[in-house]
Amino acid sequence: VQLVESGGGLVQTGGSLRLSCAASGSTFSIDTMGWYRQAPGKQRELVATITSGGGSTNYADSVKGRFTISRDNAKNMMYLQMNSLKPEDTAVYYCNARAWKIFVGLLNYWGQGTQVTVSS
Repeated sequence: VQLVESGGGLVQTGGSLRLSCAASGSTFSIDTMGWYRQAPGKQRELVATITSGGGSTNYADSVKGRFTISRDNAKNMMYLQMNSLKPEDTAVYYCNARAWKIFVGLLNYWGQGTQVTVSS
């Protein structure tokens, strides 16, 4: 499974961005997907996750009510709509997919990351 993020950039406080994650390869094996972020000097943290069918989502408390995760399995895409952005949202955002590998089980796959910078 290969993951490629896009949509990052520079935005002012209160602005919006939409991140996209394109999956390729053995996409039929993908289960849960999610977005994580890592700010300078900090550990990578969970932002949001979404189950395979999109029926269940989970958000970090810091983004609840502002961010919305979604996926389009027909297009092998996942999205993160980010509204009311704050300077503390500044980070590199990573796409994650958990996919089944025969004889191994669930494996984690990561994209290369996309930078989001929110100016005050």
